[in-house]
Amino acid sequence: MKNEEKLEIGARALGKNIRMSATKVRRIINQIRGCSYGKALVLLEFMPYKTCYLISRLILSAAANANTNFGLNKSDLFISEARVENYTYLRRFRPRAQGRGYPIKKPICKVTIKLSQTRILLER
Repeated sequence: MKNEEKLEIGARALGKNIRMSATKVRRIINQIRGCSYGKALVLLEFMPYKTCYLISRLILSAAANANTNFGLNKSDLFISEARVENYTYLRRFRPRAQGRGYPIKKPICKVTIKLSQTRILLER
């Protein structure tokens, strides 16, 4: 068969409406992509960014999903997919001179973390 698909068992966690720009989150996601579960949590613990706490919560959630739904051991998990997407903007207006309103766009992003047992080797 030419179109054989390998069934990969893994769990994912999705974080919607994260009130931060996607570029700030990508800065962290690029550091942990392809790492093991334990190494990713250690890296996130010692990075000085606000985003690290949110991403570590998503990784913990994905690991709990893998353990509960598939019975996978947390020490065997790797981050097989980590994706950040621009979602939308929170729109606010600031009063300006002569009764005008100045629009302020506060960015919102969506983060997807997928954990699996097979390690994905990434070329750097």
